[in-house]
Amino acid sequence: MKLVQYLLFFAGLTFFGLGNAIAVKVKYVGLHPWEVLNVALFEHFGLTIGTWGVICGLILIIISVFVARSYINIGTILNALCIGPIMDFFLWLDILPKATDTWVDYLILLCGIIITGVGGGMYVAAGIGAGPRDGFMLSISDKTKLSVSQARITVESIVLLVGLLLGGPVFIATFLYTFIQSPIFHHSLKLFKALVETITKKKRRTQDIAL
Repeated sequence: MKLVQYLLFFAGLTFFGLGNAIAVKVKYVGLHPWEVLNVALFEHFGLTIGTWGVICGLILIIISVFVARSYINIGTILNALCIGPIMDFFLWLDILPKATDTWVDYLILLCGIIITGVGGGMYVAAGIGAGPRDGFMLSISDKTKLSVSQARITVESIVLLVGLLLGGPVFIATFLYTFIQSPIFHHSLKLFKALVETITKKKRRTQDIAL
């Protein structure tokens, strides 16, 4: 069963990284607040967008360890270390659609958001662990008594402001991202959780018959 969980987990990370890479190709129409920050840091200090994603993820993990370490596990660390390089890999391949400066770019971004939402649902459904950003939101929620959604809005607003001040790509899609991605993530999580539960039940039946 663990093998299936890890396969689903890494497939989810791959989809998430691919979706982010597609979005970055049309970044001028707007990105998710965290990617706005990563792109801004890349443009100011070099390295790669994915590398900054890893750095930010590890910083959040370190903070979470001191605030509420119960939300940190192997999946959190793998998430922080893998998504950035996966995104960089797809960008390096140079096979993704490029910006056309037309309405088509919004369709390209929509594809990226959908793929990211599906990937997020996959890796969370695997049960290996949530990402560093999710763990950070939960730890902040615990310590401040804010709801998870309030903590998310507060943190992402601060991240967006910092990214904007650094010259990151903030535009219309930035403010639509959550409204589109969240429902896709929800349905993806529901679907793949049901899949994992079905596989688990079948395995238990097989073990019971063998006994």
